[in-house]
Amino acid sequence: MKKVTITAHFNSDIKKVWDVITNNQNYAWRSDLSKIEIFEDEAKFTEYTKSGFPTTFTITLKKPNEQYEFDMKNENMIGHWVGLFSQVGNGTQIEFTEEVTVKKPIMNLFAGIYLKKQQATYIRDLQKYLGE
Repeated sequence: MKKVTITAHFNSDIKKVWDVITNNQNYAWRSDLSKIEIFEDEAKFTEYTKSGFPTTFTITLKKPNEQYEFDMKNENMIGHWVGLFSQVGNGTQIEFTEEVTVKKPIMNLFAGIYLKKQQATYIRDLQKYLGE
């Protein structure tokens, strides 16, 4: 199992950051995605990379402006993601932790590096979208 955590601070207020991250219908700001399919109950969604590779997410906890969690799976891995949101002054601090188990042992060598790269891209895209 690989576990990676990233922390970032934004000048935007916590509600704005929360709304952007949890609104799966507005994904155009994400440079790594081509589309997101949202299932009827909105507790489950599938993200598709630019190359069309799908990952399915099932929301397990959603405490507004505080905590967001989901399970994730695709043909290469299964895992869990936790997002913690904190008000810091007028801004917001986020802490995202991803734990994954890869299905092919050889992928263990690269999983940590890949997750860190994905998290960095996500934060960079979010900063750009928020105008920070």
